[in-house]
Amino acid sequence: MRDDNQAISRRNVGIFAHVDAGKTTTTEHILYHSGRIRSLGSVDNGTAQTDSMDVERERGISVRSATTSFSWKDTLINLVDTPGHVDFLSEVERSLRVMDGAILIVSAVEGVQSQTEMIWHTLQSLKIPTLLYMNKMDRVGADPERVLRDIHKQLTELAVPIYAPLGREDTFRGAANVLTDDATETVAAEGVRGFDLASAVEKLSELDERMLTSYIEGAPIEAREVKATLQRYARQGQAFPLLVGASSKGLGIKELMEAILDYLPGPSGSAEQPLSAVVFKVERDKTMGRMAYVRLYEGTIRNRDTVVNVTQGVEEKVTQIRKIDGRKAEDIGVVTAGDIAAVCGLTQVRIGDVLGRADSVPPAPQMAVPLLTVQVHAESEAQYPALVAALQELTDEDPLLDLQWLQEERELHVKVMGAIQLEILTSLLSSRFGLQARFDQPSVIYKETPSQAGEGFIAYTMPKPCWAILRFRIEPGAPGSGLVYESLVRGEHLLVQYQNEVARRVPEALQQGLLGWEVTDLKVTLVEGEHHVWHTHPLDFAVATPMGIIQGLAQTGTTLLEPMLQVRITVPEEFGGKVLSDLVQMRAVFDSPQMTGGRFVVEGRLPVATSLEYPVKLSAMSGGRGVITSSFSGYQPSPPDVHAERKRRGVNPLDQSKYILAVRKALST
Repeated sequence: MRDDNQAISRRNVGIFAHVDAGKTTTTEHILYHSGRIRSLGSVDNGTAQTDSMDVERERGISVRSATTSFSWKDTLINLVDTPGHVDFLSEVERSLRVMDGAILIVSAVEGVQSQTEMIWHTLQSLKIPTLLYMNKMDRVGADPERVLRDIHKQLTELAVPIYAPLGREDTFRGAANVLTDDATETVAAEGVRGFDLASAVEKLSELDERMLTSYIEGAPIEAREVKATLQRYARQGQAFPLLVGASSKGLGIKELMEAILDYLPGPSGSAEQPLSAVVFKVERDKTMGRMAYVRLYEGTIRNRDTVVNVTQGVEEKVTQIRKIDGRKAEDIGVVTAGDIAAVCGLTQVRIGDVLGRADSVPPAPQMAVPLLTVQVHAESEAQYPALVAALQELTDEDPLLDLQWLQEERELHVKVMGAIQLEILTSLLSSRFGLQARFDQPSVIYKETPSQAGEGFIAYTMPKPCWAILRFRIEPGAPGSGLVYESLVRGEHLLVQYQNEVARRVPEALQQGLLGWEVTDLKVTLVEGEHHVWHTHPLDFAVATPMGIIQGLAQTGTTLLEPMLQVRITVPEEFGGKVLSDLVQMRAVFDSPQMTGGRFVVEGRLPVATSLEYPVKLSAMSGGRGVITSSFSGYQPSPPDVHAERKRRGVNPLDQSKYILAVRKALST
């Protein structure tokens, strides 16, 4: 007997690209050509199937990932359309985790852009088989040869064109299949270098010994053999078929749909195995409450099943299973291995939670890093509870917002990626929750790291009853290493349950360093620990750990770290000198500029703090002809003359007496 996964051929595919490369338009035409929708929507007119939020239709950009599905040649394809703007990179990150294959769209005009490159490297790190689709071939400035060179240089040498463009710009009329024996003359007549059968053979010879031998010996290689070889390597994520098209005109769409079936793998997993699934998106439905978008790697979920959330350590009952299709929802009653569905009834579920066993769930990629923090103000004092609830709901849907509600100070803080995200949050609070909130100017999120090695010691033995003695060794770590924690204490000196409490509290204690910022890139080792048989209470170590850690940081001192951006700036050549002057003033480190087709191009790294307003300044200076693309490039030590201190929240553990009283709720105000 075959399980459901074997009975139904499936593909789980994500569409990714830099902003404005045409993802949503491509998705819309795929749904139309498959017969899933009867009329074409438009991103510009706000009628696209996968732009279901009011703000998406108003702004003409995708804010949240949208899941849709369609059938093509007896195969069910789950398609996830992701946002392209860097401010919504977290949505892209979560979608990447649950895909078996990807379509990465590159504009035939702009070529490889910063987010294209970032997504590509993440796809590679996750070993996700990928189709490359060169869109906008009908646009003025389309240059397939240049963009192919960009792809080979910046993404992969193993991009293999399988279609050749027929014309370009206003003469573009479609594509010829390179992998057919009778296409050679048609392709040759177009005179586009690199888009032919010989080029495909040359690329695949780098992977396949048999083809390399035939290529060297000059033996004829049939097109069907080339296709079969490419299929094998493409499904393994080692070679990458490249297609061309103009999605807004429907050109190249059917070829792209065929390529999904030909070159991307189906999901593995069995419906008969124990459940293994991950939640990659959370939404709130007006009637059903919280809906969890779940990808199943093994097993089956049915209506009224009880599922174990191993991340939260709870069991919850499924009330309904839905297929969400843009703005439509259908109750399907069951979802099996290899499929994606929205599950209702899981009230405690959060993004990233694992249901059932974790061993089949792939690791989560890490691309999105919020670099700005901002305070949010309610319209009136009475609206604060409603604003907190609304922002908590939005944080459930995007955990990187990291809502902080400081009740005593009556302050609300969220983390954001950029100005566009703030505009979207303002719009969402108004349209969805009826709240008029005001955001302060964003400020940069700095971090701290120990300046040298040292120790922190705490003997929390008064006032009785309490007893917790801890000694930590604190050492600087490699850039980007985060926190590494280890205990060298034996169980007879400090019970395992107390050691677990210390391990849990160390990351909390590092949220505010000497300057008020999170402390990172360090190793903390518990080298000494002691409890008392009679006097120790488990919470004593929750109190002692922050005091020991902050005392250790006072010994080591901390170095301020500032976030950096990798940028690429392109302007008409007459503005090149001004750009270089600006970069020097912004403390940038940059490579030698290049001149290409009358354009000045420079790449480098610069601090977030000095460049917050630069995109607006660049646009004004160049009359809108300057382009800056950026991506997060890590943290690095700030220069000595940069000072950024954040007000500490709560009592400082260095003031041990006051801190103990505060934790014990005995501090008079």
